[in-house]
Amino acid sequence: MYEVWGRLYAGIQLNNQEAVIIKEYLLPERCFNQEEALQRKETFKRVGGVNLADGRQQNFRLIQTWEAIADEKGERCFLITKDTEPCRTAAQYLIDYGAMNAPQVREFLNQALQTLVFLHTQKLCFPSNQVQKGLEHGNINLDSILIKLQSNQQFFSVYFCDLAKWENLFIPPSFSQPPASTYKQDLESLGTLAFYLWLGRTKNHHTGKKIDPAQQDLLPNTDNELKQFIYRLLGFDAPFKDADTARQALLKLSVFSEDYNIQYKGELQQKRKRFSIYKIFLILIALLLLAGGLWYYFWRRTSKNSECFVVWNKLLKDFSEVSNVPTGNFLYTAEKEGTWSFILRQAPVSKVNLNTILTTPKPEVAATFNFLQTDIKNNSKKLIEEVQTGGKDFAVTSLENIITNDMKKEKIGYDGLLVYVTFSKNNDSLPQALQGRISLEQLRQIYTGRVSNWKQILPNHPNLAIRAYVPQEAEAVEKFKQIVLNDNDEDINLFNEKIAKINTENTGSTQIKMRQAINNGENSGIISFGILSKTWNQCSGYPLAIVNRNNQSIQPLFRLRTNRPINPSDNLCDKANYFNVSTFQSNKTASYPLGYHQYVVYPKDNNREPAGSIFADILKTQQGQRLLYKVGLVPLQPIPDDTGSKNACQSVSKSNL
Repeated sequence: MYEVWGRLYAGIQLNNQEAVIIKEYLLPERCFNQEEALQRKETFKRVGGVNLADGRQQNFRLIQTWEAIADEKGERCFLITKDTEPCRTAAQYLIDYGAMNAPQVREFLNQALQTLVFLHTQKLCFPSNQVQKGLEHGNINLDSILIKLQSNQQFFSVYFCDLAKWENLFIPPSFSQPPASTYKQDLESLGTLAFYLWLGRTKNHHTGKKIDPAQQDLLPNTDNELKQFIYRLLGFDAPFKDADTARQALLKLSVFSEDYNIQYKGELQQKRKRFSIYKIFLILIALLLLAGGLWYYFWRRTSKNSECFVVWNKLLKDFSEVSNVPTGNFLYTAEKEGTWSFILRQAPVSKVNLNTILTTPKPEVAATFNFLQTDIKNNSKKLIEEVQTGGKDFAVTSLENIITNDMKKEKIGYDGLLVYVTFSKNNDSLPQALQGRISLEQLRQIYTGRVSNWKQILPNHPNLAIRAYVPQEAEAVEKFKQIVLNDNDEDINLFNEKIAKINTENTGSTQIKMRQAINNGENSGIISFGILSKTWNQCSGYPLAIVNRNNQSIQPLFRLRTNRPINPSDNLCDKANYFNVSTFQSNKTASYPLGYHQYVVYPKDNNREPAGSIFADILKTQQGQRLLYKVGLVPLQPIPDDTGSKNACQSVSKSNL
């Protein structure tokens, strides 16, 4: 998750001497180009802050906003709001006071739902004087909820701030963009917040990882009705239709009483004492049968896993086990802004990026691997030429067609392209109309300009112009031409002239356009493609399954909990997705058509240091494969569950949709 940069200032409004809070937002030049910064400033001035359309002073604990200001020549924006001190964020509340008890959580939910009912149903006015009925918060979390305690610290008021409408403007295009805001998402986020407030923490004490609210056994058993209510908010069981329905259900819960709870426990203990020997005997028999069944299940599972992870278990465990690492400084390359250049900037562990880890993979050996990317936009063979001439020691690439006979290539992982359209669950949206898939032939027709309206592909669909975008990454474009256009000169010329020449742009910018269309309720005709690492972990666009030339639909993206391919009705914004290794393996009958390998490429010349060969060996260790998996590549083989690739050995059917 991206953290918006800026500061908070306390101030006084001179005309009435009221205390105000000034929140500063930044649009750094290294993250936003001039056009992007200007666009966000203008949007911020239009939508920064919200009040009742009829001018009444609202009393629903939504922090009152007074003015949104943008520095025309600088990189700063400011939002002036009413000061509600003394307040603390929900995150700070947990630090200062620990877990809330059940009655406090009920009161918290009551106030929060009352605010959401107000926000979702009232006519609201933005600074531009645009009036809108109902607005999603879209950014409910421990830092956007304020808690104001009364003097006795037993009673409190709950305030909402930092709506996604303006907060998300300051997320750079290069970062994964947040999902489009919905009323349902607000309820689920509120359920998550209540879960953490009642639990008293957000992370596992042992692993340090964030706790998943799906772990239902973690909450106290002091108020089972409240527990079930929170699970409904989270969408685990009979989700609420809207905030008002949820609040009415909350008010109908039985009155919580500690005395009743103690009395109930006493009666339960008396009933347990009256258990007959006969019933205990039956329970013991049932437990024995259950234990036998579990033993058989885990025995079978262990047997299957041992078969599944045969290749994995043969790999060297970590970098330290790689031998014959040469000493010296080695320079290697990859495509500019391609997969390797992108994933090197990602942080697989403890905020340390992959480039830092791989520069000196064995600190005890004086071997340094420095990376310098190569621009291949006008000449894809330039990458290999850099290695042939000795300018670089080796290269990392997916462009197998440029690898010459004097070079050796070693597979280090799977990569691929994802094709995606604007994500929406509406019945007439593209993901639904396409049934979550598109064929290679349809892609060829679209990206050569032979079809320009979705009605030409979907006869029953309303007229909707196709807006086909092309990413800026030369690597992605080269692979698209090879796989989808079959390196056909005529099709490539049409692609260059009709599509790429007009609609080439940054992947992040395309995703922003998709999200804007969703926010505006537009049925967008946008379609685009991009490398896996930049496109899979977002939900502005829905990744389509690809129908291969044998009419098989292959979707590489799977759901963690259900271990099945995604479909258009899934909530992809929960980030609970993973790539199934089986769909990328070429020996499978139904492999993903847009999948391919990443290679380390180095000279066959024995007179040169074997830096490339050793670098490949490092990446093919268990440690190396884990790191590549965490930054967006697909490992060469299934990885056991404890490394994050859940059920990676699952077989894939011929039709995944």
